[in-house]
Amino acid sequence: MKITSVKTPTIHIGDNLYAILKASLPNTLAEGSILVVTSKIVALCEEAVVPIESISKDELVKQESDAYILVEKHGIYLTKKWGILIPSAGIDESNVEGYYVLYPRDLLTSVNTLGCWLKDFYNLKCCGVIISDSHTKPLRQGTQGIGLCWYGFYPSYSYIGKLDCFGRPMQVTRSNLLDGLAAAAVVCMGEGDEHTPLAIIESVPRVTFHSLPTSWEDIRALAIAEDEDLYSPLLLSIAWQTHANIL
Repeated sequence: MKITSVKTPTIHIGDNLYAILKASLPNTLAEGSILVVTSKIVALCEEAVVPIESISKDELVKQESDAYILVEKHGIYLTKKWGILIPSAGIDESNVEGYYVLYPRDLLTSVNTLGCWLKDFYNLKCCGVIISDSHTKPLRQGTQGIGLCWYGFYPSYSYIGKLDCFGRPMQVTRSNLLDGLAAAAVVCMGEGDEHTPLAIIESVPRVTFHSLPTSWEDIRALAIAEDEDLYSPLLLSIAWQTHANIL
């Protein structure tokens, strides 16, 4: 597998994302490539931003999260957003002045539009797109890339029924390709002043491509119910709040 980060100009609120892609991406792209795009630049180009002086961050976090814990630590809330645990509902203040940057308002439309554009622009039969962000993991320092949404490929690979090294059939193992690819790409893209919010992944193992747009059914199929999750004792013991609770 090969990952190449792609440098772009500094991206500002309201810039044309597709003009940036045309100017920054290589002239050719191999079949089976996956383009990783940070959610930050998609949100900036779509103007999914809020002026900092217009609202406090804690109130904005409550509005933007699907659920949150009232206690904040180091200026960050633990929240649920887009089916994942994410700090402060994904709201970001880095690499932009005077604004909070939110998630793109319609991630499904954004990623499907990007995927169709990429396929048409390079005349490809098979390609993929990932919109990425960074998150943290319990008991580990540092951030790691995660895939928020995807296009053009199946996001997981099942080992169920396949044999292990000793010839025994595997029972439950499913490889999360989406987040693994996003994490690897974010390592290459960086999270500071690198100016590389894009990455191209080539020769990806175990990925199966398809030509259908990503749907809500696909999003739900990747998720796991909290009461079935390995971490359910923790998740279900938390007094999660929603914005409706305080209206």
